[in-house]
Amino acid sequence: MFKTIVFSAFGAGLAVCLAVSALQFVTTEPLILHAEEFEGTAAVPEAATTPMAPAHQHGDGTAHVHEQEEWAPADGLERTAYTVLANLVVGFAISLMLLGAMALKGDPIDGRRGLLWGVAGFAAVSLLPALGLPPELPGTPAGDIYDRQLWWLAAAAASAAGIALLAFSRNWGFLAAGVALLVAPHVIGAPMPPSHEVNYPGALAGEFVVASMVVSAVLWSLSGLTAGWLHQRLSRPA
Repeated sequence: MFKTIVFSAFGAGLAVCLAVSALQFVTTEPLILHAEEFEGTAAVPEAATTPMAPAHQHGDGTAHVHEQEEWAPADGLERTAYTVLANLVVGFAISLMLLGAMALKGDPIDGRRGLLWGVAGFAAVSLLPALGLPPELPGTPAGDIYDRQLWWLAAAAASAAGIALLAFSRNWGFLAAGVALLVAPHVIGAPMPPSHEVNYPGALAGEFVVASMVVSAVLWSLSGLTAGWLHQRLSRPA
């Protein structure tokens, strides 16, 4: 059983990696590269500089911050290779997680059930948390990263629990609790950014949110569909 799950998840991860990488190449990646062209172009007041971010004064009365850059893969082949590798790891991990959840549930595993579980995973992990913390382009102002991570984890866990209660319970009390769990993270509210000013054209943000949601939907649904189908095929007696 475990061997079948692992092999199915890896095969699904390969298929997801190819599909998502190709989709990103024509959707999210051009938007990210376009937004990166605007990074570091805005001037900041001299008072905003810190000892960790030295600045120099210009004749026009502005000061530009020079931060120490973190390592990042070089544009081109290296960046593409790291993206594909990350997609393979994520596709395998999601497929393994979905198969494990279906196995614990105890129902037969096939492509149709895998697709349903994948759609539910997309809603819990991507769609519902994005109502409070939408995908962000480089250079977008954001709140404290630890607060955002904590809120996202809580929102994803609450959404998953809420969807599970709505899908598997027939008790009105549990159904009401499921709805409450879906709503609670958004009543509390996600951490707000210090401002909403960006250097890139504002329309890019909307395009990126839509493109990211499409990519995420393909990632989760294809993971569930392919993993469930492979598991059914590999589980058949020879």
